[in-house]
Amino acid sequence: MQRADLLSLAVRGLAALTLSTALLPLAHAADKVRMGVFPSSAALPYYIAQNRGYFKEAGLDVEEVPMTSHPLTVQSIVAGNIEGAVNLVTLEGANMESRRPRTLKYISLNGQNSAHMIEQFVVKSSHPAKSLKDFKGGVRLFSAPGPANIGAARAVLKKVGLKEGTDFTIQEQPINMHASVLQAGTFDGGYTLEPAATIMVGQKIGKRVEAGVIATHLLGNKNASAFAAGAVLADKFVSERPDVAKRFADAWARGVKAAQSDSSTRGYLIAGMKVPPELAAIVPLPRIVMAKDLSPADVADFQTFLDLGVEFGVIKDKVDATGMVKAF
Repeated sequence: MQRADLLSLAVRGLAALTLSTALLPLAHAADKVRMGVFPSSAALPYYIAQNRGYFKEAGLDVEEVPMTSHPLTVQSIVAGNIEGAVNLVTLEGANMESRRPRTLKYISLNGQNSAHMIEQFVVKSSHPAKSLKDFKGGVRLFSAPGPANIGAARAVLKKVGLKEGTDFTIQEQPINMHASVLQAGTFDGGYTLEPAATIMVGQKIGKRVEAGVIATHLLGNKNASAFAAGAVLADKFVSERPDVAKRFADAWARGVKAAQSDSSTRGYLIAGMKVPPELAAIVPLPRIVMAKDLSPADVADFQTFLDLGVEFGVIKDKVDATGMVKAF
């Protein structure tokens, strides 16, 4: 073979190698998924999956998109700005489904009650209230943001016989402001979520009055699971990228399992949710159930909660609980 031919062959070989090397990262690039994260302890499986590499092992590059309210989360899903959310209030999701079917589906649900504390009423440490019935005389209350949260808070207070405007007033406040407005004396107490409640109690800013109020007062059974939030994926994402959606659901399930079986995972709340290190180990978690593991009793509890959402005007029309979930 002539020297010129050898040189030409070598150049072509080098060009081919360079091209294949350039294309290699593209062929194996992780699939991008943007997930909305609201500051609740129910987001713990996200931080576990992210920090322990579950998403990475599933070939996913998952981006955290901070969310300050559940209506904003729903709007972001509809607009296509995020593929889903790791802790979206179910009444907000159900309301969107009642108005615009095939928008989103829950891949897991967060069961809440007095044993699996998330939602609860607190008051400042010096306040004399010992029960919800003590919220009288114009008590000033804050609420976790969004129609579903303030709607549930109002419904609970009404259920125990209190009258808004006479016994209490209530106003939405961002979760990250609950401790500061209580400490400043702007409010006497409020309806808050975890880990904000544990932080307030642990720092002696406030004290719990009652937790698990949805199950006790609205579902009528303190041992029921109030499925008030959960992890959700956009229908469009699931239909257009089914393999990616399944890989996300599988990695999420690993995070859920670790959160419920390994107490050391609470440490991820320190960086992820700014929980003080001395309190991370005692932050309560909901009973997180993957859609495929929901029992008939769970589905019944979920349907009851959704029906209540219609009653107090958060959901436009009745929604079938089974149509709100997606099992992988």
